[in-house]
Amino acid sequence: MTTSHYIAGRWVEGQGSDCISVNDPALGQPFAELLAASVAQVDQAVAAARGALPAWKATNASERAAYLRGFAEQLGQRREALITLQMRNNGKPRHEAEIDLDDAIATFSYYAELAEQLPSKNRDVPLATPGFSARTRLEPVGVVGLIVPWNFPLVTSAWKLAPALAAGCSVVLKPSEVTPLIEQAYGQIADSLGLPAGVLNIVNGKAETGAALSNHSGLDKLSFTGSNSVGSQVMRSASAQCRPVTLELGGKSAIVVFDDCDVDQAVEWIVAGITWNAGQMCSATSRLLVQDGIATALLPRLQAALEKLRVGNPLAEEVDMGPLTSQAQWLKVASYFATAREEGLQCLAGGKVLDREGWFVSPTLYSDVPKDSRLWTEEIFGPVLCARRFATEEQAIAEANDSRFGLVATVCSADLERAERVADALEVGHVWINSVQAVFVETSWGGTKGSGIGRELGPWGLSAYQSVKHVTRCLG
Repeated sequence: MTTSHYIAGRWVEGQGSDCISVNDPALGQPFAELLAASVAQVDQAVAAARGALPAWKATNASERAAYLRGFAEQLGQRREALITLQMRNNGKPRHEAEIDLDDAIATFSYYAELAEQLPSKNRDVPLATPGFSARTRLEPVGVVGLIVPWNFPLVTSAWKLAPALAAGCSVVLKPSEVTPLIEQAYGQIADSLGLPAGVLNIVNGKAETGAALSNHSGLDKLSFTGSNSVGSQVMRSASAQCRPVTLELGGKSAIVVFDDCDVDQAVEWIVAGITWNAGQMCSATSRLLVQDGIATALLPRLQAALEKLRVGNPLAEEVDMGPLTSQAQWLKVASYFATAREEGLQCLAGGKVLDREGWFVSPTLYSDVPKDSRLWTEEIFGPVLCARRFATEEQAIAEANDSRFGLVATVCSADLERAERVADALEVGHVWINSVQAVFVETSWGGTKGSGIGRELGPWGLSAYQSVKHVTRCLG
């Protein structure tokens, strides 16, 4: 699989020095290899996007919407192949892989509709001062670099690619080196639809390729989803170019369970929030705050629910949770298990890697975790849940907000007025009330504090790729 880069409307062989090994995490074995793009090929991709920009941004909105609907339709036509690839390369259970694909399809369909609703290029602006007229234009921001992570490939790229194309931007997309194959579907679809050459470019690679793209002077904007450590490097690159960025980074999110909540329902919401995608989510609600009055009943049931989860190879059996996606992540989670033992944390469930082929760990629950524990404060990116008790609503809010992250939170309570009040007080970008983490394309996505800059999805996702221009004219 050497022709893994889509540049200027053509599939080309990688010319970089890195060889990317694509693994099946349920087996811990590679099933494909590809050569990374070279720095020169990143230059070619940016140049192709720059060359395609004038004509692409001049297309009318209905034409761009037609392309976006074509992406949605052809994703659906590739349904089984893409679902299987998500299962094989990410280790996702089938039901999760199906939701991923449906999410990507819905995103392209939604931004096709928004593209058709874009206002005309000029809109008059009323002025209080006589003798002048003013109009405003919404223009594409230009050539954008999109760097996406390995935990939700296809999905995160759709969240960026669809609004960028809808706005009239041209794109250079860099998938994660852990999951580089599935985004190739976007290049195949672009070919099939006759998308103008250079509007979409895809370059694969490791850190060298990512740095070449994020540092490139030919970009007008960069959108990155991933770790805080890499995000800070991306932000430094952007500052050197005085270039706008969208950053969707880490989280250490809280789920707050009040004592009026139905115990079984609460267990369902808690388990979903920490084991979906094997906990490899920036939005994982990995800090459980449970009120004193329900803790004694809740924690044993939660322990039993986690121990009952079927963990295994999603291509070989029906499972509730698959493996961690990479060996590096498996080793990282294992190191936190060791830290928990060193700290003397009380482990109610799991706390170990599983003795089988592949990169499996057990769903894990620690109770009464101190606030200064590394497991309470650091993003683990695995199915590791830490629990603490609280007495009052005020204490719950204070402890939930006591984090350098601010991506999401969940509130569980039969008292809906209280739930809404707590949701308003939480310092995060998205709150669920009495729900699993249902994410809808019409709503915004992004966080506060160390969880990033900007918003994706909804109309906010489109505006992230638009520039506002005003024209003022003297009438005298």
